[in-house]
Amino acid sequence: MSTAIVWFRKELRIHDNEALVKALEQHELIIPFYCFEEMEFGSTKFGFEKTGAHRAQFLIESVQNLKENLKNLGSDLVIRKGNTAEQIARLTTEVEVSKIYTFKDIHEEEIAVQDKVEQLDIPIDYSFGSTLYHVKDLPHPFEDTPQVFTQFRKGVEKKSSVRAVLQRPEKLPALESAIDLGTIPRVEDFGLTAQPIDKRAAIVAKGGEDEALKRLQHYFFETEELSYYKQKRNGLIGADYSSKLSLWLWNGCISPRQIYWEVKRYEKEVKSNQSTYWLIFELIWRDYFKFISLKHGNKIFFQKGIKNQDYNWSTDRNLFNQWAEGRTGIPFVDANMRELNKTGFMSNRGRQNVASFLTNELEIDWRMGAEYFESKLIDYDVASNYGNWMYNSGVGNDPRDRYFNVILQAKRYDEKGKYVKIWLPELKELDSGVVHHPWTKQEDLFGTPELDYPAPMVELSYWKKHY
Repeated sequence: MSTAIVWFRKELRIHDNEALVKALEQHELIIPFYCFEEMEFGSTKFGFEKTGAHRAQFLIESVQNLKENLKNLGSDLVIRKGNTAEQIARLTTEVEVSKIYTFKDIHEEEIAVQDKVEQLDIPIDYSFGSTLYHVKDLPHPFEDTPQVFTQFRKGVEKKSSVRAVLQRPEKLPALESAIDLGTIPRVEDFGLTAQPIDKRAAIVAKGGEDEALKRLQHYFFETEELSYYKQKRNGLIGADYSSKLSLWLWNGCISPRQIYWEVKRYEKEVKSNQSTYWLIFELIWRDYFKFISLKHGNKIFFQKGIKNQDYNWSTDRNLFNQWAEGRTGIPFVDANMRELNKTGFMSNRGRQNVASFLTNELEIDWRMGAEYFESKLIDYDVASNYGNWMYNSGVGNDPRDRYFNVILQAKRYDEKGKYVKIWLPELKELDSGVVHHPWTKQEDLFGTPELDYPAPMVELSYWKKHY
């Protein structure tokens, strides 16, 4: 009887899983396999943990749920920790394997892992399932992905279609009893310290396909918040100002195609408006960054970016650490950074503002910020993270120089200072009129028991008209 390994990587789901479906069609026995790859728990070039505690915990929960779902279908998940190629090689000494099925990744470090597995001389069948539009369905070769998002969006909307969701298998063959299944690791097994759930978190999220589908059902059909997505998506407080589906998209607990077709069902059964379209619009943005990454390869990690734009970036650690720790003295920046550090999440509005402040006001190398996000964000996605940092730093796809006026943004999106006061309780007694620029009214109090908050690192002249 032919046996195949289904190597789960960042498609930690049963539904819409092409690798799983193909393996079941071609083989009598399959071995679902996941390895906590050691490369993903190393250090970044600037010395940050590649996978911080929040994302590690979410990943562990996702793998645990995958294992439970496989068991419910009659199978199980073989779990390993370390070098993926070595672990697969050891597994193949326990059972004869004729082929490996998995999803193909597009980034340097992940490709290096693939290359090592390919050296085992076991045929590999690659699928491509992390995007809304399949790479083969684009209206152009991926090498010709336009440099401007609008061109890409109009092209796929007019000439491409979204494939149907592949059905969830009803039953899987049992694993051979002789196979060592391994165990689910703990956060501490990676040299990390487990982080308690902060009661101020916008959403208390748990990893796994079940949680992803539950979240979709809640946001779409239980609350019908999808109908207001466009109006609320720039919110800062609470679970439902946005879909939060990125928390499960990054490791494939939910398929972008699943989200798309559920939006279409929602439009048919509940309501179709700008908001329902806008969620699809954001999925297209996500696709765009992936195809830009596929097109440009390692250039997305270069200081000059894909635009090949040279700036005089600084790598001053003291300045960077003030930003990273939420000690800039700019409340809107600090509140967002403290939320990130405590919860592993930050709103899209917050991400744009803190990135703009780091690169445009402090002139710190944007790659330091990108790597810090890689370490801290639960929903870190290589293409989206580096694509957005390049975009905000003037070295990416945006043809314009882009910056955010953090004072204007703070007053627009946190008018009463409610969000800032949640994360900066030392400012809770300040009047909402000055909470976003406390130095204008409380200059003599900085660093005293009455106001234990730092003075601003910088004060820009163009902020003053918004005081």
